[in-house]
Amino acid sequence: LQVRQCLAMGEQQRAEAGDELSPTLVAALVSVERHGPLTLGRLAELEGVTPPSITRIVAALERDGLVRREVDEADRRISRVALTPEGARLLRRTRRRKNAFLARRLDRLDDRDLAAVRAALPVLEHLLDDDR
Repeated sequence: LQVRQCLAMGEQQRAEAGDELSPTLVAALVSVERHGPLTLGRLAELEGVTPPSITRIVAALERDGLVRREVDEADRRISRVALTPEGARLLRRTRRRKNAFLARRLDRLDDRDLAAVRAALPVLEHLLDDDR
């Protein structure tokens, strides 16, 4: 039951953030920000999708001006996907909205519940580190 509640809160957080992109596109954009510039093959590995899927994902992000392809100077046959300033702005805006949503929710908690959240943070951070 608690897992379902957390998932529901994640959905509420995404809706509150006004994400203009699907979770798949946001995840790819975050990977480009975190690891980029990177090849389509590497991005597909990071996202756990097939090369045709990552091609479609990058095409959508490129169409929206959120990423750009850069030709590798050492090997012009290789292109890498890089975050654009607009992509970085979108991620900052999305994070600000999600953080504001979460802050409003945390403000509703009493001291005991806040202490429980604080106690859980190291475990949650460890889970996130495993994904990085």
